[in-house]
Amino acid sequence: MDKFRMIFQFLQSNQESFMNGICGIMALASAQMYSAFDFNCPCLPRYNLAYGLGILLVPPFILFLLGFVLNNNISMLAEEWRRPQGRRGKDPAVLRYMFCSMAQRAMIAPVVWVSVTLLDGKCITCAFCTSVPVETLGNASHPGLSQGEMKRVLARIPCKEIYNGQELIANEVAVRYLRCISQALGWCFVLLMTTLAFLVRSLRPCFTQAAFLKSRYWSHYIDIERKLFDETCAEHARSFAKVCIQQFFEDMSRDLAAARLHPPRKAPADAGEAAEKLLGITDQGTMNTALKSWHKCKPPLHLHPPALSRGNGWAGEEQPPMHPSVPRREMAAYYSRV
Repeated sequence: MDKFRMIFQFLQSNQESFMNGICGIMALASAQMYSAFDFNCPCLPRYNLAYGLGILLVPPFILFLLGFVLNNNISMLAEEWRRPQGRRGKDPAVLRYMFCSMAQRAMIAPVVWVSVTLLDGKCITCAFCTSVPVETLGNASHPGLSQGEMKRVLARIPCKEIYNGQELIANEVAVRYLRCISQALGWCFVLLMTTLAFLVRSLRPCFTQAAFLKSRYWSHYIDIERKLFDETCAEHARSFAKVCIQQFFEDMSRDLAAARLHPPRKAPADAGEAAEKLLGITDQGTMNTALKSWHKCKPPLHLHPPALSRGNGWAGEEQPPMHPSVPRREMAAYYSRV
């Protein structure tokens, strides 16, 4: 258990690196999922487009949502967005920064899926095989085929074993044409995503450096505050349970002593220390009120430093004059006596 606890603490302290690793694993998993996926085009005019675009767009959407689900900060963002105003204001810029950071990581796996799918070409071939320009690539003057029959013949282009339109257009010609377009779209998509990532990661902080630093600082603060609050609650719950159990056994000991079975035992030495950690919150109702108050009215982000002491006074020492109206000559005389 200690090893698992150490691993969990390491992942918590290196959460950003951990999330980057998760995103990389999801990207590799999406590529492996596509390579292992058994692509079966229906080869029907009414279903080819839906099947091809569905395979191209639905899995990336699922991977995008999965990227948010695996991110631990999504609950923190929702909590910060939905909490009451209270005595602490909510900065929309910080919320946007947190959402954009999570969205950037969640988009890695979908981008990989779309890129691999377009570069492979099967989805585009299945979806748009009925739109092949027969006038340019095949024999448009083929007799005896109506428009509907021609659509049915072209819809079988991805299914080489049942394709029977070689006289209309060669299967290899149509597949190469559609795959060429798909790969061109794939490389354009990769270029577009790379350019957007460069602009977002590199150029945005240069133009809005002050706002960027402010948003990043307070997003880190919200994350750290939540972790410290959870740790404090866990420590308080541990102390609460410890004192509750100790009181139970003390009561049992007194009951047994009253029955003259054995003398009561002394309370453990650390019982007082555990009680001090409760900070005066010693019942369920008070704890629930404290948690509700934390949610509804978090303390303002304005720390009041303790007042500067003018001396402890317990040793009877003469204190130097501190008021600004005291002349410097008197100050110098005091320190010369010291």
